Amino acid sequence: MLFEDQLHRTIELNEVPKRIVSLIPSQSEYLWDLGLKKELVGISKFCIHPKEMFESVQRIGGTKNIDIQRIISLQPDIIIGNKEENVKEQIEELSKHFPVWMSDVNTIDEAYDMMLKLGELCGKKKESENMLSEIITGMNEISNLFGGKRVAYFIWNDPYMVAASDTFIDSIMKECDIINHFKDRTRYPEITVSDLNGANYCFLSSEPFPFEQKHIKELEGTVKNCQFVLVDGEMFSWYGSHLRQLPNYLKKLKKQLS
Repeated sequence: MLFEDQLHRTIELNEVPKRIVSLIPSQSEYLWDLGLKKELVGISKFCIHPKEMFESVQRIGGTKNIDIQRIISLQPDIIIGNKEENVKEQIEELSKHFPVWMSDVNTIDEAYDMMLKLGELCGKKKESENMLSEIITGMNEISNLFGGKRVAYFIWNDPYMVAASDTFIDSIMKECDIINHFKDRTRYPEITVSDLNGANYCFLSSEPFPFEQKHIKELEGTVKNCQFVLVDGEMFSWYGSHLRQLPNYLKKLKKQLS
């Protein structure tokens, strides 16, 4: 059986994989939630959800410092990674030993595509379709939630960095009718406080930099008519089954905003 990944690479599998190594947190969670608990034999140290998976499946290093020898010892039928989060040279080395399926997710539609393709590859086509239907229904409920408010989404401190266009975070913002204050920039640019003028809200994310209340205190009053809010970074950046939690989270977040 031939399968194409999101980098348009083709891999061949003789049967539905029985031993899976997943290198990316959101994808590991998704595979687990599809019912592939016995098949998952290796995950990264950042694959913390759900707790049962994190505690029971062998960890094979971080997303950017994979323990290749440990993965080889697990003898997986398939390895599942991601273009942005994994290191190209490590993926190329793993590809010498095993089939490697790579995702490339920068939009909600690409997340949906990833879910369907992995569902088919792993013998869970119907389950993936059902989950996707549930997610799309939830996303439709929040399509006008924020009414075109301008938001700057912080991902890093010292220097300040934000999520701009061509990112999955930006795509999620569009889904709930948020205007990205930095939509005219790309990826993850450095910014200054003066760049925030005109934003209605600044969301300070819990990851990759763990913003806290003290960082809000440092920024409060620096931008006229702007509210600074701590947000759960997983909700804006994890794709897959984690998206089922997003609508309720955003509805609660909206109630926090003045």
